[in-house]
Amino acid sequence: MQIAFGGDVHFTGSSAAALSGDVGTAVARLKAADLAVVNLETAVTDRGTPGPKEFTFRAPAKAMNVLRKSGIDVVTVANNHGMDYGRVGLADTLAAGRRYGMHVIGAGADVTAAYAPYRKTIRGVRVAIFGATDVLDDFAISTWPATESRSGLASAKDSDLLLAAVKSAAATSDVIVVDLHWGVELQSCPTARQRTLAAQLTKAGADIVVGSHAHVVEPHIRKGRTAIHYGLGNFIFYAKTGAATQSGVYTVTVNRRGVVGTKWSPATIRGGRPQLLTGSAAKAATERENRLADSCGVS
Repeated sequence: MQIAFGGDVHFTGSSAAALSGDVGTAVARLKAADLAVVNLETAVTDRGTPGPKEFTFRAPAKAMNVLRKSGIDVVTVANNHGMDYGRVGLADTLAAGRRYGMHVIGAGADVTAAYAPYRKTIRGVRVAIFGATDVLDDFAISTWPATESRSGLASAKDSDLLLAAVKSAAATSDVIVVDLHWGVELQSCPTARQRTLAAQLTKAGADIVVGSHAHVVEPHIRKGRTAIHYGLGNFIFYAKTGAATQSGVYTVTVNRRGVVGTKWSPATIRGGRPQLLTGSAAKAATERENRLADSCGVS
């Protein structure tokens, strides 16, 4: 079976055009997979008060419907914009997911719900998918994560909680996926923290670790039956120029023993939406992505 991943999604600026249903040709790669996952980097609400930060994102509830109709099955909202409009905004985001049949991970009514994976069995392969964020504004580090008595996000800053959840799920799952928000903006090489956390997660039982936040593409590697893509870049996003417009879909083929293959389908963002590259442009973008691991010293 195949699981496909896209990077950062919001509906601000030029990317608001995707609310029409024209989400870009690269989304077809997500729809073709058995499961498709993206990082939804926005609150889905028309209520709430914006947080004390430079950038706050929000989208109407129909955004969930647009993504679901486009073939996306799961969104993680565990990121530094998931609660841009507070707990009211988070409640609306979760409600919009339920309304349109979109599975939302990385957040919940309490800590148990926030760290709970999405689970599905496809052709006999039991999959569990987690979302968590290692990036939070200073004011949000203590206020946004879920607790036993308050709603919020799953935080990777408390790596013990995340690792314990992964270990627990590994006992009843064949394939564990962790989708993380991490790294440094506009830095294409993974940080020491990313590398350490990826190693800890795979040791705990994760078969696939993917990430977002840098807004540029980072390296991907295979290690036996595991796969890591440190940064998927932007996807449906208002990027206009340079490396921030480099995008793509990461498709991982798995069986009950783990990863058996990966593929990077390169794209570029035009008008806020990811368009698949073809011909020589696709070849050059794929080669550039494949060289990143060596140039970053990642193995």
